[in-house]
Amino acid sequence: MSESGLEYVLVEEPLIAQLVAMGWRHERGSTPGAAEPKDPGASLRESFAEPVLERLLRRKLRQLNLDARGSEWLDKERISQAVNALTRLSSTTLLDANTVSTDLLVTGTTVDGLPGWDSGRDQRVQYIDWTHPERNDFLVVSQFRMDVPGTSGQKSVVPDLVLFVNGIPLVVIECKKPALHGGSLSAAIDQLRRYANQRGAKTHSEGSEPLFRTVQLTVATTGDKAMLGTYTSHADHYSVWRDPYPLTKAELATERGKKKDALWAQEILAAGVLRPAQLLDIVKNFVIFMDVATDGGGTRRVKIAPRYQQYRAVNRAVRRLLTGKTKQQDGKDDRRGGIVWHTQGSGKSLTMVFLVRKMRSTPGLSQFKIVLVTDRTQLQTQLSKTAVLTGEKPDVVKRSAGVPATLRKQGAGLAFIMLQKQVDAAKVRQAADADALTHDRAVGWGQLNDSESVLILVDEAHRSHGSKLHQNLMESLPNAVRIGFTGTPIIMRAKNRTTDIFGTFIDQYRLADAEEDGAIVPIIYEGRIAKAAIADAEDLDDAFASYFPELTDEEYDKLQHRYATTSDVLSADSLILKKARDMMAHYVSNVMPNGFKGQVVAYSRKVAVRYRDALLQARNELVAEAEKLSPVLLEKPTERLTAKQAIAVAAHRQIELLRAIDFVPVISSDNNDKEDTAQWTDEKGHEDVVERFLKAFPDKPAPGEKPVAFLIVRTMLLTGFDAPIEQVMYLDRRIKEADLLQAIARVNRTFDGKAAGFVVDYAGISKHLQAAMDAYAAEDAEGAPTDFSAEIARLEPRRNRLRMLFTEHGVTPAGDRQTIEECVQLLKDDERRSQFDSALRKFLTTVETVMPRQEAKNYLADARLYAHISTWARSRYQDTSDFDASLYGEKVRELIDQHITALGVKQVIPPRQLTAGDFRDKVEALPGAQAQASTMEHAIRRHIEVHLGEDPAEYTKLRERLEEILRDYADQWDQQVLLFKDLTSKVIAVHEGSSDHGDQRLAALTPLERALYGEMASETLTDGVLAQEVHDRLVLVADKIEDEAVKHVRKKNFWSNPVAQGDLRAAVFRLVIDLGVADPSQVDHLADSLLDILGHHRHSLQRSS
Repeated sequence: MSESGLEYVLVEEPLIAQLVAMGWRHERGSTPGAAEPKDPGASLRESFAEPVLERLLRRKLRQLNLDARGSEWLDKERISQAVNALTRLSSTTLLDANTVSTDLLVTGTTVDGLPGWDSGRDQRVQYIDWTHPERNDFLVVSQFRMDVPGTSGQKSVVPDLVLFVNGIPLVVIECKKPALHGGSLSAAIDQLRRYANQRGAKTHSEGSEPLFRTVQLTVATTGDKAMLGTYTSHADHYSVWRDPYPLTKAELATERGKKKDALWAQEILAAGVLRPAQLLDIVKNFVIFMDVATDGGGTRRVKIAPRYQQYRAVNRAVRRLLTGKTKQQDGKDDRRGGIVWHTQGSGKSLTMVFLVRKMRSTPGLSQFKIVLVTDRTQLQTQLSKTAVLTGEKPDVVKRSAGVPATLRKQGAGLAFIMLQKQVDAAKVRQAADADALTHDRAVGWGQLNDSESVLILVDEAHRSHGSKLHQNLMESLPNAVRIGFTGTPIIMRAKNRTTDIFGTFIDQYRLADAEEDGAIVPIIYEGRIAKAAIADAEDLDDAFASYFPELTDEEYDKLQHRYATTSDVLSADSLILKKARDMMAHYVSNVMPNGFKGQVVAYSRKVAVRYRDALLQARNELVAEAEKLSPVLLEKPTERLTAKQAIAVAAHRQIELLRAIDFVPVISSDNNDKEDTAQWTDEKGHEDVVERFLKAFPDKPAPGEKPVAFLIVRTMLLTGFDAPIEQVMYLDRRIKEADLLQAIARVNRTFDGKAAGFVVDYAGISKHLQAAMDAYAAEDAEGAPTDFSAEIARLEPRRNRLRMLFTEHGVTPAGDRQTIEECVQLLKDDERRSQFDSALRKFLTTVETVMPRQEAKNYLADARLYAHISTWARSRYQDTSDFDASLYGEKVRELIDQHITALGVKQVIPPRQLTAGDFRDKVEALPGAQAQASTMEHAIRRHIEVHLGEDPAEYTKLRERLEEILRDYADQWDQQVLLFKDLTSKVIAVHEGSSDHGDQRLAALTPLERALYGEMASETLTDGVLAQEVHDRLVLVADKIEDEAVKHVRKKNFWSNPVAQGDLRAAVFRLVIDLGVADPSQVDHLADSLLDILGHHRHSLQRSS
């Protein structure tokens, strides 16, 4: 980037300064003002193909690896052995290479020993001194060019910053200008993925995989925003880093010479991650590989970086383990343990993995026996892999009889006490498996191991801390230290507080923190109580059509008196059906349009089964209502529909899926179950149902297919069940305290398009919810579920903010074309458009959440108007930034579509594609020459950027002409319109292959042949003239290259086969050489350019073959 541009001045330069202040050296990879680095020597290399700074690495290997006397002993040959082990990896994929190199960096490599020293045995050589960070060399290189393999230096990538430790690249950073100036964090992430060749390019390599063979972390930053990931991370897997731990924000502000609230996200991430000692700690102990599920049902292996709360919690736990008093030292309790309180969705499992890994590399803790109590096999799998890294073989204990032998073992080790899950626990209570381990059933073993070097890690500590199993473990391991991990510790006095058992909090990551970080979505609470039942109403429909406050104790007593028992109330068939109808109305209107699913929590197992029948009946009734709707009603604007009509219309829009969806009970078994209940208790059946529930709905259900939309439960799947596709929980059972907070957290997992989770209360739990939140208020008041009225209250200020963005510049937004045009022109400024996008995102998110309620009606016209303005602006300025109003929730999309249909907007907004048949007509219909010129300018520029590779020579000329027009006719809108119309015709001619490139002799060539001809001509032109003999030769070569390409692409999977592509390149190379098209020194470059053009024309080649 230019050193005078906003990216450099506001983002890159301050980051370099901060890195230098923290102990990094800085080298420029290019001379100031250069468009691209030209001298590899500036970045301490021989060529731009080298990712490792080998001279620096060799020097540091010699300095870091000393013999027993503290003297350097590595000679040139042994240093070469170590360097080659890291730089000449035999792995065929980047993932394999990065896996191998990561292991080498952490554990080192072996080289030949010396005669007379250690009996001549091979010696381990370390690339990095992990124990003494100050002994390493920390270098940041700006504008670090890497040539794309196979392009002979004609293509390259230039990351803004690369961080080297001892000459080894560990971090790649991409900077964009601040968001307020139009910068995009997603564009930086996309560029990092391109650098690593991770975007799935089909025709050719577009990045430099060699650079990323050793890279551990990637950073995308706009200064005001910054996120951390790895080279495998997609955009939604990058995470913020909001804590500069071990510094506080106040300490960092002092270090940076500014106020705490003025710190940028980039400064905090750099302080927390890139400070030399912390970077080494993260790379060694907090970066792992793991398999994750894919949308297609398979898995893929990815590299995982920690989140800030995981890093902070682990290091705080390690510090307490090292400095806290043992039980013997304290005289009463062990003070080395405590609680890690991290809310659901925060990655507690990985935090435990990182803790074990860090302990194994920490003197004083590496000898600990670690006993993990969990019922999650996934956690066991991850920790088992960590054990392999440290050479341990973990013990897995599932039976009570196996516990003593495991716990008696002295010395370091890793043991899993695997608890039965809830479904199995029910069977244990029936004595079906008396030796299985559960929280509440475990025989005592007596004292087994009195070592102080034993750590008990308890997963979901709020569930197990008071259990019989926990008591028995403490009797068996009396001097062990305990650390509990929980998302909701018991802090209410009805039970033993979790802190009474484990000690004080080690680290806290609150609901509010997780919401702010985007790790979870907010939860919106809706209370629905049937007051009509108290008044002996015959029809309860009206009671469920509105939202009522919580019943008073007196009203609840009346309700109980009428039905005799709470059980009778909640089990009454009529009431279950009324609730089921209300659930279906809520679901089809609020949740189903965006493809999400729900969970019903029933009063009892029997009621759960009856809910299935009620929901099926309610669904069928709703389908029948939708089928009777008239076409006129279906076309009415949303705000003109009654509440009942709006529900039926919503059902009609998804009627095929609505007919097919299923509602499935998942309940535990009992010996006395009747057949209608027993069919829903099968464990294997549960696994199948859950798997179907986790799958997205099909676009169109196949005949007989029954996608699972609802799980109906009593107690199962309320804790530890991770289902991001679940957005709503319908609660019809009273739950209290931590169990309640755990249950409602099922709906707060993030998912694409999921702005919030819903808890709809039919059992009157709001008092219990408030009591639970009051108990947690000191720690987590901001993270409480939000009442729906609070969401409604956000509509007015968010609309006012949007309006003010225009009125402060003298424009009052309105729906007429002239005013819309004035608004769009105001948004030409990148910074103002970014502010508008941010405000519109918040407004539409709230509209999406509140719809289709009556309270939203007064805001729908403005939602349409501002979304319409956004659509115009994005089309006009070819905006590809993060935000697009048309991609918002289904309810907002429906609003926009209604507006487009009503006003004929699709008939007047010019398409983004310059080549669309109606592009010119729609441009001419725009109000004024400035709007027309601006639209054509951005469309031409975007088309050239996208299609440059198809005909580089010709598109480069057209781009130069565009800049010439803008320069020579600035603000002369009428003249620009005339010139852009002519330029548009030329661009379209090149795109369609009808351009003769200004030479009538090319009229008979195919579009591909013309592009090949133009590229070769650019290498052979002399004084702008091409002799007839040379022209004839280039036409012949272009024809032969196309014929050769047609033959080669017939090979299976040609475009994903590097060997087959290499064969085609060799054939092109021979043709260019044999027919004397270019100077021999240019042939390599020309062959690569021609192959690139062939790749851009692959579809026409495949048709020809």
